[in-house]
Amino acid sequence: MSESIRIEEQDHLRGSREAEVMLVEYGDFQCPYCARAHAALDELMEEHDGRVALVYRHLPLSDLHPSALLAAQAAEAAGAQGKFWEMHDALFENQDRLDADSLPALALDLGLDAKRFKRELDEGTHRARVEADAQQARALGAHGTPTFFINGERYQGDSDHASLAAALKGALGEG
Repeated sequence: MSESIRIEEQDHLRGSREAEVMLVEYGDFQCPYCARAHAALDELMEEHDGRVALVYRHLPLSDLHPSALLAAQAAEAAGAQGKFWEMHDALFENQDRLDADSLPALALDLGLDAKRFKRELDEGTHRARVEADAQQARALGAHGTPTFFINGERYQGDSDHASLAAALKGALGEG
């Protein structure tokens, strides 16, 4: 991994830190392209069974997606209760329900402490974490979503299954 894109302790990691390929995604929960990538990544993670790990970092594009910042904070609030990935998946599966009135219902569905979840959203408890991810993304030249880095190198291809599969095969030395 390059110095500028190394995996940090606080990162949300799906898979093993020992995986052959580390895929870092800067994403936005309200972005339709991120939702398409989410579906592809789920399949690819399964296909590569432990050889690929995914790190998710926030890059809410609030000018295009008005609920993206709040959704990112919701993911972090769920993460504070040990359910980041469950909320991550729920947000992508419910992109039409990312407003302040709908997010607590998603939290309840996941078995979260709903009062704590709502309080953390209302107080902006996790906003600094989200903004730090976004600032890092911009420093790395990421201005759109999804933006991927594969083993520290910026990936410039499409976010569909076939394109990501080819890139991962190359990174695994299979291409």
